[in-house]
Amino acid sequence: MRRVAAICMKELQMYFYSPIVYVAFAFFFLITGFFFSSDFLSSQIVDVRPLFGNMMLVYLFVIPLITMRLVSDELRQGTDELLLTSPANIGEIIIGKYLATLTVQLLLSVCTLLYPLILSRYGTLDQPVLWMSMLSMFLLGAAMMAVGLFASTLTAHQMVSGIAGFGMILLLWLVDWLGESVYGKAKELLSYFSIAGRTVNFQKGIFDLAAVVFYITFIVVFLVLSIQVLERKRWR
Repeated sequence: MRRVAAICMKELQMYFYSPIVYVAFAFFFLITGFFFSSDFLSSQIVDVRPLFGNMMLVYLFVIPLITMRLVSDELRQGTDELLLTSPANIGEIIIGKYLATLTVQLLLSVCTLLYPLILSRYGTLDQPVLWMSMLSMFLLGAAMMAVGLFASTLTAHQMVSGIAGFGMILLLWLVDWLGESVYGKAKELLSYFSIAGRTVNFQKGIFDLAAVVFYITFIVVFLVLSIQVLERKRWR
């Protein structure tokens, strides 16, 4: 755990000493702020569900931006050899980097509480809907982060990593929409892999244990895939 914590702290320093996080945060709040003001001014309804729907949509663009440098930067600079031959094993490296991205996402999630705080000045918020929506946004973001981390292990080019991460996340996002064009078991199978569709019950204020298990399993699968990719690079 000490090695994981050290890697996590190193990644957090890299994040906040570079402009990537600041650009990602600025983009996120610029777009979500526009959606928030336009939706509220047009409807005058105190409801956080449209707000969280918009924020999760913006995640499609922000998450690849945050994760694209995690491993690809090491590959580009040639520091991957030092990292892979360090006392920390590859699993610890991947988990440490992933925990750093989760910390950034947690900070982002906390900052978004500003919007419900503003809404609460104009009416009473549905508290179960608010906190379950927050949980769903965090779980969805955590799943996207795992995909973005995996994409960053595939190439030394940050831009290619970001585009690959965006493509994979977008495909998983659109699984529900693709399922509407097929029938029977194929539709049921496609809907099972939808990362966005799993947030529906949360946004109704209902805790969905099956969705939590799905997200955790999803994250573990992509972390294991990331470890396998780096293991192959180590023995080349």
